[in-house]
Amino acid sequence: MTTAQDLTIVSLEAPTEYPVERGDLSLALAGAELIDLLEGGAVALDGLVPRPVAPPESGDARLEAAAAEVGRAPDESVEEWLWRRGRGLAAEYLAAEGADDGGRKRPRWLGRRDTERLAPSDPQTRRRATERWESGDPVLAGLAAAVGIHQESADRIEDPADDRIAAVLAAVNDAVVELAAIRQRRDIEDAAFDNIWRGL
Repeated sequence: MTTAQDLTIVSLEAPTEYPVERGDLSLALAGAELIDLLEGGAVALDGLVPRPVAPPESGDARLEAAAAEVGRAPDESVEEWLWRRGRGLAAEYLAAEGADDGGRKRPRWLGRRDTERLAPSDPQTRRRATERWESGDPVLAGLAAAVGIHQESADRIEDPADDRIAAVLAAVNDAVVELAAIRQRRDIEDAAFDNIWRGL
């Protein structure tokens, strides 16, 4: 059971006013993996640069794949690592939960009506993730907030005591904000292009 799995389940189960963007979720999932690697002692932070320390002992194939990516690019910052590792990551985790086909058929957003929500294949996994979410776990709450999912019962998200975790959460937030700006620029450019064609 990993933080990324928990976040995937929360993204499917938690009600949210706005749909979760797939790109945002991919960045947050990469952050969740890095946090688990840090907490498990497989990775250390050298300033804001993740460095491999030891192979992870989680037995989780995706977490092992994430560990193998650490240190592959020299002096790569946490945020740079999130962008590289996060590419297509949401599709992988959603497919593993039986809630996605790997991006071939579903649109990029994950919003569903309550009757359309798909339960993960393992009810026990879902229950553990739900308990962690409802307990107000600051790591899971921080990652979820980055993609627009907020706990209705929580007035504010508790800051993690570990500075390393706080640094990763901050990098996830910065990356999601940057991705939103990229989307906005793309939408403006597309609209301008459409206007040019209409004027011809």
